[in-house]
Amino acid sequence: MAQRIAAATAASDWKALAAQNTLMASSLPAMAAQGKWTPAERAALAALRQQHREAVLRVGAASTELGKHLQQMNMNKEGWLAYALDNDLAGTQA
Repeated sequence: MAQRIAAATAASDWKALAAQNTLMASSLPAMAAQGKWTPAERAALAALRQQHREAVLRVGAASTELGKHLQQMNMNKEGWLAYALDNDLAGTQA
């Protein structure tokens, strides 16, 4: 699971990352209910936690970048609309 989270994070594959997050949220409680974790399971859980932390940071950074991009687009909207209108009018006058 940690490897799949790492791969999805590295690829910015947000759908795959969301699917892994959902799987993790449903699987871990069931695993914990089976009894005490072995040392190997605890090590795997620690690796999973680390990958999940890194994924959360990457998603946060991507979200911030997207917000900046959308804000920039919104600030330039009037110019784009004027350009589109001008091109539309130029095309109808030919």
